[in-house]
Formats: sequence, C-alpha cells, structure tokens
Amino acid sequence: MKIGFIFECGPKGVDVPICKYLVKKLDSEIKFTPITLGDKTALGDESNKKKLLQDCGKIAKLLLESDRCEKVIILWDLYPSHKEEKPCRRQDREDILARLQAEGVDLNRISLICISGEIETWLIADHRAIEDTIAYLKRPHPIEKIVKFRYPDRIKNPKKQLKKIFDKNKLAYNEYQHPIQIAENIKDFREIKKSESFRRFALKVTGREL
Repeated sequence: MKIGFIFECGPKGVDVPICKYLVKKLDSEIKFTPITLGDKTALGDESNKKKLLQDCGKIAKLLLESDRCEKVIILWDLYPSHKEEKPCRRQDREDILARLQAEGVDLNRISLICISGEIETWLIADHRAIEDTIAYLKRPHPIEKIVKFRYPDRIKNPKKQLKKIFDKNKLAYNEYQHPIQIAENIKDFREIKKSESFRRFALKVTGREL
C-alpha cells in the first residue's frame, strides 16, 4: 500500500524520519510518501502550521491523483498556534476539512492526526528508548534515572522535557539528531501506545488497533 503523508514541518524537521521509521515497524510493506510544507530552513514554527492549513487540500489531491496514493494522512501539532488565541483541535480540523472539500478531495481517503504537543510527545512515551539513547551517548558512564510519563499527550512542551532529561545527564540536547536516535531505539509499541495520538496514527496507517 502507498500512503501519502503531509507534514507541517520543513524538510529538515525530524517528523519525517521518525514517522518513516515507525511506519516501517508497523508495516514494512507500506510505501511511505511524504510531503513537507514548512520553511526549508526551519524545524517548525507558527507559519508552518498556517501553511499546512492553507495548502493541505491541493497537496492531498496531488498525492491521491498524481502520486496515486491509496490514502493520505495529514499530521500537525496542536502547539504552537499560528493565531494569538489558544489553539483548538476542532477548529484546525474544520479548517483542514474545508480546504480538502474545496479541492474536491475524497474525504474517505483522508485521515487527520493532531499531536497534542509535538512529535516528541511520542518519544517521551517510551522511557526505555530515551534510556538506551542516553546510555549509548554516555557510555561507559552511568545515567540518571529517566522519568516515566504516564500520560504523554498531556505534556504541552515535550521537547522541553527531553532537554531537561539530557541536561540532567550532562548532555547537550540536539533537536535535529537526538529525536531520531530515540525513535530508532523504540523496540516495540508497549510504551509508545500510551500516547492516544500515536494509537490513532497506528490505526490509520495499518487499519487495525495496537
């Protein structure tokens, strides 16, 4: 199956390699076809989300018709908001659906995934993957105990939490490199499925619940 993925991040963002890895673990037969809509030089900012809300319709149509994807998954972060007021998942969804309908896209072939914080929400769900990453970086020195987040989707700034964990272990957190390393240390879905948004992602990718 060929699935198109629309991301709000730029080409240098970590969302694409992380999702590509996780999709392969979920189903190695899926052909991962990503398009990023964010700024080419940035990891992600408010203008990136605004661009996704504006352009998702025509990009989804391109993936379905020109790239012949069987379905398209649109991913975005609830935070940060591109507006002054508090971000609203329902409003984001309505804006995206309006753009899709304006382009005549078959909504039955579209899935929307809103991550409560950022892609790092999925990473902090699995303390084992963080532990293995830091243990490798600090070898042969011992590591500090890694905090376990029972409800990762409730953490509004998971990137900040990761930085705190690295700081505690006297490591400089690299937001371009370390999230990918952590993702690649996710051995199974036992912990990451604590994230509701990841469970939805897995369901929309594979058609089955974890």
